Amino acid sequence: MQKFDSSMMDFEERVEIDDFESEVMERIYSKPLLIKRVNTTSQIAIVGANVCPVESLDYEVPENELVNEDWRSRRTVQIFQYILLKWAFALIIGLSTGLVGIFNNIAVENIAGFKLLLTTELMLKKKYYKAFAAYAGCNLGLATSAAALCAFIAPAAAGSGIPEVKAYLNGVDAYSILAPSTLFVKIFGSIFGVAAGFVVGKEGPMVHTGSCIASLIGQGGSRKYHLTWRWLRYFKNDRDRRDLITCGAAAGVAAAFRAPVGGVLFALEEAASWWRSALLWRTFFTTAVVAIVLRGFIQLCSTGTCGLFGQGGLIMYDISAAKVVYSTPDILAVILLGVIGGILGSLYNYLVDKVLRTYSIINERGAAVKILLVIMISLLTSICSYGLPWLATCIPCPTDASTSCPNTDVSGNYKSFQCPPGHYNDLASLFLNTNDDAIRNLLSTNTVKEFHVSSLFIFFVAVYCLGIITYGIAIPSGLFIPVILAGSCYGRLVGRLFEPISKLDVGLFSLLGAASFLGGTMRMTVSLCVILLELTNDLLMLPLVMLVLLISKTMGDMFNKGVYDQIVKLKGLPYMEAHPEPYMKHLIARDVVTGPLITFSGVEKVGNILLALKNTGHNGFPVIDEPPFSDAPELCGLVLRSQLLVLLKGKAFSKDRVLAGNKVLGKISELDFAKAGSGKGLKLEDLDIQEEEWDMYVDLHPIANTSPYTVVETMSLAKAAVLFRELGLRHMCVVPKSQGRPPIVGILTRHDFQPEHILGLYPHVRFQQ
Repeated sequence: MQKFDSSMMDFEERVEIDDFESEVMERIYSKPLLIKRVNTTSQIAIVGANVCPVESLDYEVPENELVNEDWRSRRTVQIFQYILLKWAFALIIGLSTGLVGIFNNIAVENIAGFKLLLTTELMLKKKYYKAFAAYAGCNLGLATSAAALCAFIAPAAAGSGIPEVKAYLNGVDAYSILAPSTLFVKIFGSIFGVAAGFVVGKEGPMVHTGSCIASLIGQGGSRKYHLTWRWLRYFKNDRDRRDLITCGAAAGVAAAFRAPVGGVLFALEEAASWWRSALLWRTFFTTAVVAIVLRGFIQLCSTGTCGLFGQGGLIMYDISAAKVVYSTPDILAVILLGVIGGILGSLYNYLVDKVLRTYSIINERGAAVKILLVIMISLLTSICSYGLPWLATCIPCPTDASTSCPNTDVSGNYKSFQCPPGHYNDLASLFLNTNDDAIRNLLSTNTVKEFHVSSLFIFFVAVYCLGIITYGIAIPSGLFIPVILAGSCYGRLVGRLFEPISKLDVGLFSLLGAASFLGGTMRMTVSLCVILLELTNDLLMLPLVMLVLLISKTMGDMFNKGVYDQIVKLKGLPYMEAHPEPYMKHLIARDVVTGPLITFSGVEKVGNILLALKNTGHNGFPVIDEPPFSDAPELCGLVLRSQLLVLLKGKAFSKDRVLAGNKVLGKISELDFAKAGSGKGLKLEDLDIQEEEWDMYVDLHPIANTSPYTVVETMSLAKAAVLFRELGLRHMCVVPKSQGRPPIVGILTRHDFQPEHILGLYPHVRFQQ
């Protein structure tokens, strides 16, 4: 029995589509849009999952004779080695990510510090044009370096990286997102980009960096370069790599925000699609290691040998000195902040989406255009940062200031800029600082009159707009810091407005504003709440932070999705949502199974397998037992393309159509099926099959997964989608409800659950709720 089923296929046809949105999506990856035919007519269903040529990951552990034999042969000491290595890798991931986090902070503080000190010295000498030239020139050089790294070495390193990590943990294996070259560019590109004064953060890229480190460690070495160890073979599979990358993502948050508990909750709430208690323990251990590494180096740097990094210990923005007392007017202000955050956050997401679509068209023109775009945004940012402070009026220094005013040699709240002695420029204190220091200034407590309302408004508008147009250019860029900057700015504005009737410090209003904008853009609650509390060291603010996050998230959800969900969709990654679309409950699994289907017999001819592998892009093939191997046709299992390639390379062939399981087990082992690392795996072109071997037979029973996940054809598509995601599947077999029919109807993959595919088949269901 041989039928074609495109739902099993990663086989697409390239066609020309004039639709504007399709054109934009095509240009994101600079490749023709990939579509999938749904029948033999000219009807075409655009599959969002197929916008980029990605594979799905095999999280399912197959049950076949090879795997069972391998488990039976394992001794107690080998099982102990496997468990020990899990914890050892978690330790290494924590150490490595913590060290990279320290390196990033020290590098940014010193590079940006040199640039700002040079600018300040020239300003004090009244050499204003030279000061701007030095400031813009340093920014331009750093920005060009970051852009060149992204454009020529690792384009996948551009952007935050959190959407890609989120998609990977959902089961999407997008090309090169966790490659060693991506890791290199992510580290140094992030340093250059943040130090260049862009309104970006290094926190998002740190999540991607931690995941890249975990992926590199979890590859189990390299057999090509003889850098492997027999123990490491246990981790040459997608399931264990997924767990390690989850630990890496949590470690990245812990290193970026110095928030170990927040890192665990971030991985649980936002990054991971699949979770279990054992993984919770390992992620917690990993983030604890990161916290210890950070604490150790902070103490080492406290002597001043590491620049400005190290001040404040593990708490970046300590506001615990402020007295937390609030009344009814304060609660009303918090509710207002939540509403503002939800509205501004949803607008921010909408504009970021439009800007990304525009940049994708521009970036398609090549590396030179990518770098030119970065240069233009860098110049615009430099002009705003240096030019807007001239609009501010000079403010007399406070007489009771505990720090020096104005600041000339270190970062602080009081930048003199063009002001006479004894005065400071409040806008310059925000613009001519690192983003971290600007946030620290906005969150400063007991400084009600430090910033003019007009200055806060100008800074908010500038940061809001610059954050939108900066994200999407060819540099590693995080969204957390721009959102916190803008949120804390309008939070302080609201605090100034409510000052006559409020008991809360304006610094605390800044924290609540940051929380509201984060909730409105990213739509997270628990993890953001804990991260903010770990950042600010003020547990008394917990009720208000919880309230403002809940309101802003609810308000934002009324308009659009979270920013990371939008970016995942924009990149065309076939992400499986936690909740199926409402119209899926009106369809059954059989409705989205599209033919034709290819199956193999339990003992199949070598030539048939080679032709199927050559002529299709399938990655999963049902194995059907027929007489004389069974009384009636029955589903024996499922075999993967990668398994067939290994089996054919082993040449465990026989001239007769007979069961030859022992012969197969003697020629290949479970280790031969270990997944390749970042290098190339076995391909069809690597096989050397002679012409006379085409008519020989091979027994597929030893490698076929004898217990694939199956659903009856009449199951609700919504229920099937939930099962598919919760079990982390790549293939789901659809079997007939009645007897007397072929044993399998078709196979569902994540592509078949994508709205674009379903609505291409049944456009009318969009209106059925």
